[in-house]
Amino acid sequence: MTRIPPVPAPARLAVLLSGTGRSLQNLAAAIRSGEVPAEISFVLSSRPDAYGLERARKLGLPHAVLNRRDFADSAAFREAVFSRIREFRCDLVLLMGYLQLLPIPEDYHGRVLNIHPALLPAFGGKGMYGDRVHRAVLDSGVEETGCTIHFCDDQYDHGPILLQRRCPVLPGDTVETLAARVFEEETRAWPQALRLLISPPASSHQSS
Repeated sequence: MTRIPPVPAPARLAVLLSGTGRSLQNLAAAIRSGEVPAEISFVLSSRPDAYGLERARKLGLPHAVLNRRDFADSAAFREAVFSRIREFRCDLVLLMGYLQLLPIPEDYHGRVLNIHPALLPAFGGKGMYGDRVHRAVLDSGVEETGCTIHFCDDQYDHGPILLQRRCPVLPGDTVETLAARVFEEETRAWPQALRLLISPPASSHQSS
């Protein structure tokens, strides 16, 4: 997969989600603090009942719902999704707990990122999301886990890895305690990943 050149700041971001939208909220806070030179231009949910839509409303962000079951095939679904993304002139697309496989059109190759709550390629693939991943990690007996941000292709949890953050699996961990520890790393991972892809604002190059 070809990596695109750095995106000029402020980057225009599309966030795709299927659940609570905690990562959306955290990203919005990182942008407000100046940690990430970007703006969230559009939020898309695969489910009308996702609480992430309520977060988008409270943040004043344009948002919509597109459900794969409403389209005849994956090509029609892809075109509908990316038509909306192009409408908002988004530079990068962030899959934040987005549970629908999304084929990537040519003009967005290298511009769609996903986060996975484990150290890929371990504990990835179709059906491996959320607590299912953390249960598999605990059942395996490994002593370390974390999260992975990678460029998307047309397979689940597959494509070039941009970065990983690691954390321990502790004796006595439950799915809930492990999930909370991994999510803390996810919160740090998104700003770190975006800073790798977005050119610093022009003012940061100027001497004082």
